[in-house]
This record gives sequence, C-alpha cells and structure tokens, in this order.
Amino acid sequence: MRTTSIPAQITTVEDKIAGNLNLMQIILLLAPVFIGTFIYSVLPTRLQFSPYKIPLIAFTFLGFFLLSLRIKERVVLNWIIILASYWFRPHHYLYNKNDLFLRDVILTEVPKIIKRKLARTSKTTDDSSSVSESVQKLGIQIGVKKPRLNFRFNRKGVLVVQAYE
Repeated sequence: MRTTSIPAQITTVEDKIAGNLNLMQIILLLAPVFIGTFIYSVLPTRLQFSPYKIPLIAFTFLGFFLLSLRIKERVVLNWIIILASYWFRPHHYLYNKNDLFLRDVILTEVPKIIKRKLARTSKTTDDSSSVSESVQKLGIQIGVKKPRLNFRFNRKGVLVVQAYE
C-alpha cells in the first residue's frame, strides 16, 4: 500500500471506497433500496407489487441516482446544498449598527463662547534696550567694557557665542 503526504491546506480530501465512489455516493445509492423496501412492505396491499408501487420505487431510485452523480468533482447533492444556502440567505442588508433608532442619545450642552474685544494698551516695550543692557552686564562679568558679541550655530546645531573688545 502506497502512502502519500497531504499538504495541510487541503481540507476536502475524499476517500474513494469502491472504484470512483466515495462514502456519500454509496449512501445515496443504497438509500433507494431501503426506501423501496419500506414502500413494498408498508403501503396497502402489503408485500405485493401494485401498479403504483413500481413507479414510486423507480422514481426514488432515479432521484437518488441523479443526486449521487458528480459535476466538477462534487456530488450533485453538495451543489444543491450550496445553491440552496445561497438562494435562501438574505440578500438585502436591513440593519445598520450606527442607526440612532431606539437609542438613548445623550447630548451635552456646548457653552457659548463670548467674544470680547481686548483693550489695546499704549505701553510699548523696547526689547532692544533690554537686550543691550543684558549684553553690557555680560561683558562686565567677562571683564570687557564694551562687549561686541557674535552669535552663530555650527554644523551640529550648537550655539557658539564669541565676545570681541
């Protein structure tokens, strides 16, 4: 007996039991035998052939035989189940989870923004005088009477301050 490894992604492996038939096809071909036996033994004029029993048994055998055929490597019964699940499923989307119907919507009150005009002040500050005062204070601390400072950034972004007399 030859063993073969089956890849993990293949999940629909069918075992062939007799020839090219799998278990589902064998069950579908054996079902009309049991149903025919039931029809023969239970329906009126029991255990005798009647003109209406023979067509019933023949139609059940024909129906189950057609269900056991293969189309595109699938049993016809599987195709009918797939198509029925498609036909009977809902095709229209009815509900929206973002719908506000029957929801408690809590609205928070937004405070009103009062716009006021700011009064202009006539006071102006002269930043240049404060800068020059701070430069002179720095120069006195360094020991230079009239300092001249040069500010620049080098390539690495470091601030370099140079003081001249």
